[in-house]
Amino acid sequence: MASVMHKVSWALECQLERDSDLSFVEYHALARLSEERDRSLRMSELAVLTNSSLSRLSHLVTRLEKWGLVRRERGRSDGRFTIATLTKAGYAKLVASAPAHVAAVRQLVIDEFSPTELDQLREYCERIVARVDASAWTQPLK
Repeated sequence: MASVMHKVSWALECQLERDSDLSFVEYHALARLSEERDRSLRMSELAVLTNSSLSRLSHLVTRLEKWGLVRRERGRSDGRFTIATLTKAGYAKLVASAPAHVAAVRQLVIDEFSPTELDQLREYCERIVARVDASAWTQPLK
């Protein structure tokens, strides 16, 4: 199972780098921001959604800012928080990158399974994710 997880994630990383000049986590951050109504999230929320520490996410967002894909600003209602917002250029980059990425996911995973098998796979993955989320390994150190 470890081999499957490693090989699929590596193949998708390589595809994104080659076709879009984005890493998987960069693409994932842009995609998560695009799913929000105002294309914005608190940095702390985005860190959780991308499985990144705040420090790692800060470095990532700095790169995305330099490329004009994301901008950072203080929270409007609460200045203690920093908000990451997808720019128009960032949305355009995501839209341009998505077809090749979706095609790679389909080719590597989706097309191999019947609809019934995909439902089973989704159920198994959801069970694994629930166990991981509940585990002590994913909880902050005290």
